[in-house]
Amino acid sequence: MKRRILLGTLAASALALASFASSATAQEVTLRLHQFLPPQANLPANVLRPWAEAVSAASGGRIEIQHFDAMSLGGRPPELLDQARDGVVDIAMTLPGYTPGRFPRTEVFELPFMMTDPIATAQAYWQMMEADFQGSEFSDVKVLGAWVHGPGVIHSEDAITSLEDMAGKTLRGPTRVINDLLGELGATPVGMPVPAIPEALSKGVINGTVIPWEVTPSLRISELIGNHTEFGGDEALYTATFVLVMNKDRYEALPDDLRAILDAESGLKLATFAAEVMEAWDKPGRDVAEAAGNNIVTLDEAEVARWKDASQPVIDRWIADMDGKGIDGAALIEQARGLIADNASM
Repeated sequence: MKRRILLGTLAASALALASFASSATAQEVTLRLHQFLPPQANLPANVLRPWAEAVSAASGGRIEIQHFDAMSLGGRPPELLDQARDGVVDIAMTLPGYTPGRFPRTEVFELPFMMTDPIATAQAYWQMMEADFQGSEFSDVKVLGAWVHGPGVIHSEDAITSLEDMAGKTLRGPTRVINDLLGELGATPVGMPVPAIPEALSKGVINGTVIPWEVTPSLRISELIGNHTEFGGDEALYTATFVLVMNKDRYEALPDDLRAILDAESGLKLATFAAEVMEAWDKPGRDVAEAAGNNIVTLDEAEVARWKDASQPVIDRWIADMDGKGIDGAALIEQARGLIADNASM
């Protein structure tokens, strides 16, 4: 009798341990997210962390996303997509344009004066990502999110009040399309990721940069240079594209229910949220420049029209480049503009 009780107790204990082990396994899905910005920057602080918290909450704590900011796991920003692809990290956030020419279809959203509204543009970008880019350019990773920042602004040592003022300026740009634009407008473009901007300005490697207002406080741009040029009207000089990607095998290995939760918190929902946050934080960034007494120039409609005319060769070259790759660039532009307009009207 005692032996039967002992065996029963051992069996119950074994069952409890097995159940606990199974439960613990289900609860311990840890994903490492690597990105290039400092933790206090708007994007990691107000987009990536809230998104990760929403995923964790929706999963009942079964998914934990660990944050590794400012390239703390090693490598350079252009290597982030490959880090996710190769499983060095589980998730990576970066700009496709940091690897020039590798994601040509995505560049359609970076063309001059393409963006009229960052939220509508981010939604259009996600729609084209889901319908086309995921299966073509991003087939070796799982794209969780795709969005754009608010209107690009020129920040410079000397005031830029007209197209002619671009001559002789050495300006940092984020991607090959935007660098082509800067060159067409008369400046000397220098490509570099965002984290390199403060040092490049301090050392005189560049005397200006293009970035949206929202990231300027974390880079101390308003301390380093005193002039800022905005573009009036509905269209922005440029925007840049972002992606949040996941290792494909890691994504597909998730339990079905957790994969469904991750999907529900990502995609169009994340694209919209990220664009809303980035646009909302443009004003606080601009306020810092105003408080510093910096000179903020807003080009009027007639001057903006001159810049648009001057930038047309960039669009023409991009279409020709796409045609050379067997991609209908003109059709991509038409599709992107149509989706932006449709989303803006909703």
